[in-house]
Amino acid sequence: MLSISEFSQMCHLSPQALRFYHAEGLLVPAGIDERTGHRSYAFDQVERAMLITLLRDTGMSVKLVRRALDEPDQAVALLDRHSDEVDRQRRAQAEAITAARAVFEAQPEPQLRHVPATTVVGRLVSGTPLGRDAQEWDRAEDILLAAATELVTTVTQAGVTCLGGPWRTLALETQEQDRKVLDGVGPFWIVKVAVAGTSETLPSLPADLIVQTCDAHEELSILMPGRNTMAKYCTVVLRLLDAPPLDGDRFVNLARLRQEVRPDGVLSSAPVERRRA
Repeated sequence: MLSISEFSQMCHLSPQALRFYHAEGLLVPAGIDERTGHRSYAFDQVERAMLITLLRDTGMSVKLVRRALDEPDQAVALLDRHSDEVDRQRRAQAEAITAARAVFEAQPEPQLRHVPATTVVGRLVSGTPLGRDAQEWDRAEDILLAAATELVTTVTQAGVTCLGGPWRTLALETQEQDRKVLDGVGPFWIVKVAVAGTSETLPSLPADLIVQTCDAHEELSILMPGRNTMAKYCTVVLRLLDAPPLDGDRFVNLARLRQEVRPDGVLSSAPVERRRA
């Protein structure tokens, strides 16, 4: 029999790690002195210690390691699934590093820009959750991205040319939309895309699409690198609020904030309007 110190040296596992694996039921000592509590190990337990180390070095959780050891015929399949998850995490980390670098290097600030008069086609998006946590927010993002892609496809198939990429904005454009948003029943969002032509010259479009004519105006825009998150959305709102004051009676209407998802980040824009007398 080997003491925990001897087994630790043989397996290159610290005594703390061995105690942890014992507590988790991964590597139970061959013997435990009832009087002193000292653990002792059999030489043939080295192989199990080796397998545990091998699997833990992949980043597998204790739960997965236990399953792989208890079901050796499933170990390769578990490793394949774990490998896919590791790849996903690496891609997410790489994207996060790129976004973090871009934020610190560029220090995104609001820019005032002119938007010409355009014809816009939109569609209400049903089924998006409120985004009260990260999972809900990500689910809403997936639904909105899919809806925007479907909108562009529908418009293009109708023979209409899209001008630029689609965007989303809160469904606060009519009293009915506003009431449904405030009541928490939704739809909460509209996806839109600018198109060539006017409402009079456009070919027939599906009945659920909304065609609008938007006058030329100015808007305050800010590009936030990386994927969209609630924290970034709120940061955009804060930076637009903290932008240098506009001259005269003009203000930034954040209720009409729109977001366009781009390969390098999310462009958020809010129209500059004049206060009503």
